[in-house]
Amino acid sequence: MEHFVVSARKYRPQTFRDVVGQQAITNTLLNAIENNHLAQALLFTGPRGVGKTTCARILAKMINSDGTETGDEDFAFNIFELDAASNNSVDDIRNLTDQVRIPPQVGKYKVYIIDEVHMLSQAAFNAFLKTLEEPPKHCIFILATTEKHKIIPTILSRCQIFDFKRITVKDAKGYLKYIAEEQGVTAEDDALHIIAQKADGAMRDALSIFDRVVSFSGKNLTRQAVTENLNVLDYETYFTSTDLILENNIPELLIQFNHTLSKGFDGHHYIAGLASHFRDLLVSKTPETIELLEVGEKTKNKYLEQSKKASQAFLMQAINLANDCDLKYKTSKNQRLLVELCLMQLASITFDGEKKNSKHYIIPASYFKKKGITPIPVTVPPKTAENKAHSDNLETQTKKEAVPAAVANLQVKEPPKIILKQDSKRTSGLSLSSIRAKKEHQIRQMDVVIDEENLPKEAFTEKQMVDTWNAYVKIVEGKGQYNLASILRIDKPKLKDTTIHLEFPNETNKLEVERQQFDLLGYIRKSLNNFDINLSITVNEVLEKKYAYTSADKFEKLKAKNPNIETLRKTFGLDI
Repeated sequence: MEHFVVSARKYRPQTFRDVVGQQAITNTLLNAIENNHLAQALLFTGPRGVGKTTCARILAKMINSDGTETGDEDFAFNIFELDAASNNSVDDIRNLTDQVRIPPQVGKYKVYIIDEVHMLSQAAFNAFLKTLEEPPKHCIFILATTEKHKIIPTILSRCQIFDFKRITVKDAKGYLKYIAEEQGVTAEDDALHIIAQKADGAMRDALSIFDRVVSFSGKNLTRQAVTENLNVLDYETYFTSTDLILENNIPELLIQFNHTLSKGFDGHHYIAGLASHFRDLLVSKTPETIELLEVGEKTKNKYLEQSKKASQAFLMQAINLANDCDLKYKTSKNQRLLVELCLMQLASITFDGEKKNSKHYIIPASYFKKKGITPIPVTVPPKTAENKAHSDNLETQTKKEAVPAAVANLQVKEPPKIILKQDSKRTSGLSLSSIRAKKEHQIRQMDVVIDEENLPKEAFTEKQMVDTWNAYVKIVEGKGQYNLASILRIDKPKLKDTTIHLEFPNETNKLEVERQQFDLLGYIRKSLNNFDINLSITVNEVLEKKYAYTSADKFEKLKAKNPNIETLRKTFGLDI
């Protein structure tokens, strides 16, 4: 039986041109070697399985080659690999620094590759500082790590840092296709795409998954075999779910979800994947964003076809519902019910039931559809000379009735007030909401102007306005509205053109005056005979300190009014 070598080792890149997805770094290193501009301390950082150690070995081999060596020459005598995870003590670093002084026997450079360098202890880092900053001319250090933030800044400042990025799905799929051709495996494009997605940016993980799936399915690699072996939900599951949601077929949708759970999949996995599916459909609706869709060509066509069935408004609402379910899943006590409720809500977004029919119909249109009746539209008869005359008479009569003498004389009357007799045995049927609605209705009435141009706009002075304002405050006090009267006295009204400006310390005072502004402006406008007068209220929180007295402030105020209060406090030993 022939010894099996995993693809991650068998197809490990031997040159920089074979490295997948790191063109910027490999080009930089190649130029540095050609131009003799290579630093003596390099730090390779990035996620696992993206080629850090591979690039370090290729670099170590290239800087020692002069073109006369054989193809299998690897300069093993000049390359020293140290695993910092198991050699992280000060003594290990001291042994390393002792070896650095010895020049190479073959080649020009001795290369030290220290993998997982973040695992070194603090003392080992400090012992390594001097050697790293001023190494011998024949020595180059290459440090590799997945966690750059754990390395002390003094080490980072002495290294030339190369940040390796995750391998894109497109690059990983392309390399997997090359490996499949090398091994004589027939692989579907979608199958390789799922493997590349599952690897999450790590080429080594992608190759390991590829070996595992090939062992399962043999030389024919299908999408179904990959999804079954990797225990991932197939695209078809989400396409079917979306079709059922668009058809408002709740029973079949719940049955499909139960079938998914019976296969061993988690409900959280299902709803998170459904949210991603809606996102992909939304991306497919715009030609400019189709490139954000990381799927195979065959699956991309399915996304484009299904995106035409769903509106953008539906997809936005569906994403919100699915994402909300995803967030609540872990804290829910009945997780299955949570997902089922979300699915029912999704299937109800486009439901055109009776409650969503047009409000113009007294009887829902669906009633006529069920009975097979076609509603007869109401047509307006053509306007004849007789109808026109009758219409004009009605219009003239309506105008006469609608415009009373008070309006003709440019006088605006207040609406009649309903006076309720007080009865101590009865409770008021009015609620705060009804009172608030009445006030808002009165405010809206102020916006209805019969004829703005003909209303009186006599000139007046600021003193006349202030006198009218004070007169209204006294009227309010006479009615027993002491709270409103005290609020109106907080600030002296200021006039600018025909706008009265007020400044209050908080929002509560502003809202109270706005509720009463119909009566207030009505009184001022009639008194000054100018219907252009408006009210502008601002809130200045700085003023609040002026009115927010402490207990000591209140006592000083009372003492200023009556000095005998101090005597009373001392006599009885009272606290403030």
